[in-house]
Amino acid sequence: MGLDVSTDDGGPWSIGDLAERAGVTVKTVRFYSDRGLLPEAARSGGGHRRYGPEALERLRLIRSLRTLDLPVPDVARVLDEDDALEDVLAHRLDEVRGRLAALRWREAALRLLRDCAPGERAERLRLLGDLSLPPDTTALARFWRRTLPVRLPARLATTVLDAAVPQPPDDPTPAQVLAFARLHALVARAPAPAVHLAGVEHRPSVLYAGLGEAYDLAVAEADAPGARVGEALDCFVAAYARALRTRDSPAFRRRLAGLLSEGADPLIGRYWRLAAALTPGPTAGALHGRLCGALKADLGAPPPDPSAPAWPG
Repeated sequence: MGLDVSTDDGGPWSIGDLAERAGVTVKTVRFYSDRGLLPEAARSGGGHRRYGPEALERLRLIRSLRTLDLPVPDVARVLDEDDALEDVLAHRLDEVRGRLAALRWREAALRLLRDCAPGERAERLRLLGDLSLPPDTTALARFWRRTLPVRLPARLATTVLDAAVPQPPDDPTPAQVLAFARLHALVARAPAPAVHLAGVEHRPSVLYAGLGEAYDLAVAEADAPGARVGEALDCFVAAYARALRTRDSPAFRRRLAGLLSEGADPLIGRYWRLAAALTPGPTAGALHGRLCGALKADLGAPPPDPSAPAWPG
């Protein structure tokens, strides 16, 4: 193992002597001996096990590892393989983090129920009953896979999913538990949303790649007031123009504004409102809604309702 663990001189010892020196029970020594984790120095004339300092060193190390709640098979790996400790500890840390996240989600869910009005508890219990704690994002990813264009390249589809599916926070607030539960219920029972640009010939891969660039610029413009105003909008419009095999022009912008208004699905708007509670920065849906509003303002029209942002589906 290479770990510096001091040992006592002497031996061989009986199973009782070894147990006493290690501060464990005879039953414990026999348990690890039967599993081949403790080397025997010899056998007595009557066939009883005898142990030396190496067994004491191993037993102390086993106790330390078991104190960390490592399973016996993992302990055996650490004893037998020189490089196993780091891998075993990393795996154990992942397990502990998962358990802690589950406990934090349960705590937040309990607080959500405790602090709500009595008339709200039935609905919240129903929502929580459909959710694992901590929740996974399988249902949300499935919703977007059936919403996105079928022939979207795999890498681009993964990028879109990463932006569209919020990850459950490790330490949620009660409000975030409720938002995720409602989001899960929304996608589990919702019909397929209206497909973006339905019935309009376009190139989805070109569109989604361009929209990603426009969203990045929109974030940069919000974070850096000195950035050129309208660069994100130009990129946004250009993404649609390329996808539709045309060029940006005032006439195209008027046509695009109409297409975006027609393609705004209230279901998608509700999705992004709930996702906002789980996303540290602006969601892709909020960025899309902001750019739709900028397009309307560029045309001199009233901006769209910010509570129902459009986003391509």
